[in-house]
Amino acid sequence: MAKELTGFIKLQVKGGAANPAPPIGPALGSKGINIMDFCKQFNARTQDKAGKILPVVISVYSDKSFDFIIKTPPVASQLLEASKAAKGSAESNRKKVGSVTWDQVRKIAEDKMQDMNCFKVSSAMKMVAGSARSMGITVSGEKPADLV
Repeated sequence: MAKELTGFIKLQVKGGAANPAPPIGPALGSKGINIMDFCKQFNARTQDKAGKILPVVISVYSDKSFDFIIKTPPVASQLLEASKAAKGSAESNRKKVGSVTWDQVRKIAEDKMQDMNCFKVSSAMKMVAGSARSMGITVSGEKPADLV
């Protein structure tokens, strides 16, 4: 007999740095999950991605057991890393904080493709370019032919 699913918990945690402090402790404690067990499993699975922000979706079952899926880092944090900017612009239409190339946009789109809601890399690239524009990051270089 399959376990009965009671809920989901969505968190964003730095890779290899999960600890029982907020926001992880209260979120898991309210569902009755063993917090240290989650932290140990998460840190073991994300040692290679230390320091990167990773979204995680935790499935909670009726017997207080859990399993979790680690997703790829958010597009915004990947764009900030690629452009070497500290943060996005407060006025993205006036003040630009960095620049990325179309090759970097393609790399981010291919990396994030499994979590995005599109089927073609060109569509994912348009979504990443839109995120960059809204953050005040310019996309430099010649636009690829498949995006025209």
